[in-house]
Amino acid sequence: MKRKLTAAIGIAGMMVSIAACGGEGGGGSDKGADAKELTVWLTVDAQNNWPALVKAADAAVQKKHPGLKINHEYYGWPDKNAKLDAVLATDKAPDVVEMGNTEMLGYMVKGAFAPLDQAKFDNSDAWLDGLKASVTYEGKIYGVPYYAGGRVANWRKDVAASVGVKSTPKTYQELTAALDKIQKKRGDKFSAWYQPTRDWYAAMSFVYDAGGAIATESGGRWKASLSSPESLKGLKEFKNVVDSYMHGDKTKDESDRYIVYGQGKSAMIFAAAWEGATAEDPKNDKSGKLKGNLENFVMPGPSGKNMPVFLGGSDLAVPVKSDAQALAAEWINAFTGSSGQKGLMAKGNLPNNKTDLATLKNDPKTAVPATAAESSWFVPMAPGWGQVEKAQVLQTMLQSIGTGKKSVEAAAKEADAAIDKVINTK
Repeated sequence: MKRKLTAAIGIAGMMVSIAACGGEGGGGSDKGADAKELTVWLTVDAQNNWPALVKAADAAVQKKHPGLKINHEYYGWPDKNAKLDAVLATDKAPDVVEMGNTEMLGYMVKGAFAPLDQAKFDNSDAWLDGLKASVTYEGKIYGVPYYAGGRVANWRKDVAASVGVKSTPKTYQELTAALDKIQKKRGDKFSAWYQPTRDWYAAMSFVYDAGGAIATESGGRWKASLSSPESLKGLKEFKNVVDSYMHGDKTKDESDRYIVYGQGKSAMIFAAAWEGATAEDPKNDKSGKLKGNLENFVMPGPSGKNMPVFLGGSDLAVPVKSDAQALAAEWINAFTGSSGQKGLMAKGNLPNNKTDLATLKNDPKTAVPATAAESSWFVPMAPGWGQVEKAQVLQTMLQSIGTGKKSVEAAAKEADAAIDKVINTK
């Protein structure tokens, strides 16, 4: 569910023509309300997994606008942005485009998307915090959250039971007490908690749980804040986890975590909700001990509250060069509105809003990811954030901390300096 930010997105060359378009657009005006054709770009997720929802949205809009032709194009995630960048430099922009939520910022900064009227979209007053943040820039809304995917803790029930723990922990103290027992029993060749050091999504959850932040905004300027007392508290607890329970390679990121988990040399991960299920797939479960033996639970935070999690997911946006912005907004609402969200939830997705999310909390099959998603954080919506990600500032800091190359304070200070150099640069 995680979408890597395509930093330096490659749309600079088209910005002169885009800037000339101006206007409110999208859900903020009637531009293109009488258009006869609509072009919608989605990823293959919709084509393969919920095509009926696409057809239902088409039918709802065409009922109001007889004769309207709706064209659909589907793209894989690696291909979409290159195609979009090329098309946005022409007069043939799509009217609706699906974006990974971490992809939105670079395009919003460059003015590629039309601002939308939030009030025109179902359940918009209850959008999940992390998703709403991904479509908001300088106080305006430039997209509509589509669906979400969160992060949960997952552990092996057999390993927990071997130290007398029969139920998942509800507090951080219960969690660390269980992990201490597991680590003592299994020894240093086993990771009670396999937590890749460079996994900044997990590390920043500790930072936000402690009341810290990657960066804060004041008067229109952003400033890194990893050296604040609160952020340092979170980073130090993350280091404690890595030091105490992570006995794997401390220079790795999370990209192959589910594969490592499947090797059977760890008891727990804190990861995207799909990773546990993927690890127990027979092709990944090399230990033969994971199938039916894994259990998700809401990650408790040291603060005493549920750990805030990074929400991955998708948004839908209207390019500023679209000639059918009003109809595009109608289609987006038909697709992401109440009926669409029910269909997406039936396919295993988290909805874009807290109202629908509450219904999932009552179902044991979905209660954990739904509850975890209630508390979330998102990256700083600063013009230069893409450059921060491209430079892997956070990953470098975390590796220095995890390997002991630098103290938490020194690594955080160095990261703050690197962030401050670029975070306000468009």
